[in-house]
Amino acid sequence: MNLLETAGNGILAIIRAAYFLLWGDLVTIPLPGGSFLGLSLLILILIPSGIYFTLRTHFLPFRLFPEMIRVSIEKDHVSQDAISGLQALFVSTATRVGMGNLVGVVAAISAGGAGAVFWMWLMALLGSSTAFAEATLAQLYKEEDPLYGGYRGGPAYYIHHFFIKKENSRRYSIIAVLFAVSGLICWCGISQVIGNSVSSAFENAFQIPPLYTTLILVAVAAVIVLRKNATVKVLDLVVPVMAVCYFVITLFIIVKNAALLPSVFQRIFLEAFGLRQVVAGGFGAVIMNGAKRGLFSNEAGSGSAPCAAAAADISHPAKEGLLQALGVFIDTIVICSCSAMIMLLVPEHVTAGMEGMDLLQAAMHHHLGSFGVIFIAVILWLFSFSTFIGILFYARSNVAYLFGDNWLSQTLYKLLALVMLFVGGLAAYTFVWDLGDIGVGLMTVFNMIALIPLAPQAIKSLNDYESQFMGRGKLDKNRRQAPL
Repeated sequence: MNLLETAGNGILAIIRAAYFLLWGDLVTIPLPGGSFLGLSLLILILIPSGIYFTLRTHFLPFRLFPEMIRVSIEKDHVSQDAISGLQALFVSTATRVGMGNLVGVVAAISAGGAGAVFWMWLMALLGSSTAFAEATLAQLYKEEDPLYGGYRGGPAYYIHHFFIKKENSRRYSIIAVLFAVSGLICWCGISQVIGNSVSSAFENAFQIPPLYTTLILVAVAAVIVLRKNATVKVLDLVVPVMAVCYFVITLFIIVKNAALLPSVFQRIFLEAFGLRQVVAGGFGAVIMNGAKRGLFSNEAGSGSAPCAAAAADISHPAKEGLLQALGVFIDTIVICSCSAMIMLLVPEHVTAGMEGMDLLQAAMHHHLGSFGVIFIAVILWLFSFSTFIGILFYARSNVAYLFGDNWLSQTLYKLLALVMLFVGGLAAYTFVWDLGDIGVGLMTVFNMIALIPLAPQAIKSLNDYESQFMGRGKLDKNRRQAPL
């Protein structure tokens, strides 16, 4: 027993060390009042790269937002067994509009205060251009999928092509392998977060023991993920329903508490720039928690969403890039803001000393009574369920890159994820978040190694799309040509 405890403590120590390397204070900047601003490796990578892509795309999130909307309702011809660009958006939205939007926002505000919401918004605006670049590259380097049909790809594939110029010269690229392994670690971590959060929510709402909730969740998930092509069909139904329901309920809460909105926004902006936190020495926590949870939520730059973007059968690579940029907006500016408003429109004394799902459910109880607690438990189940299905769709391409095209490796990873889902239902809250943060952090580092040098190809695709499909910002249907 002592040997097991020693091994467990050793694993936890490794996880903590890796977490600190990625998210710890790599650079510290002194601030007035004795406080300091700590900048982690991920922040030093993501914020400058987000600014870079925003400038290179000429402020794409603002300039081409109407085109993003238009592309989302446009119908493309889709070949048999492939998925459409909109379906790829549903898959990526299933994972974005999931745990990060509920538990992630709760964690950010719990640790960094209301100001963390502002930094989540900023990460989304910068991240939209990054999401465009990585999704477009995923389309440019996609391959046919002999197992599932349609296409597959993602960062592991464009990283491979970047480092190995000659086709068939080598089976693997070291950086691509590291990305693929990091992705699989990340998604196992997220599986644990899902199990943990759902079991906690149902215990609070219905007094159901975590073991029973987790068993049911695993059983239902297994029925879906172990079937060949059930994933996209389920997400086509679940994602729009859950997102609309959550948005409508939040809109009702906002209207009901409209008189409090000015003070809420004042609190967000005051705390974002540390006017209260600098004195208390917590300004760095505001930025770090907002940026960290923003990345975990919108995934821009991490390389997750491109695994879905590559699967789309779409007429131009840049169109999928625009759809994924829209996905970041939907995730953070809309859905994350909903969660933030639910919590910040509650008097602070109601949720004092709470964290995690207890905080969110207490907020919903304040707004809607017992119905609110039940609603948030059910919506969390839908968010979590869709996230789990979505990350296993992502995993297809990474598993194929590492182990080749065979059903054995695909099925074994799905079984591993189901085990992690079960373990997460009984795991410690902080541990499972750290494991997910490590995975997404490593993915981001390896993804950016190739993403920035390959950026000119994504920009070229955007310029080609605008010259073919758009004239002075307006759609020109008479100038359509074949994509790159």
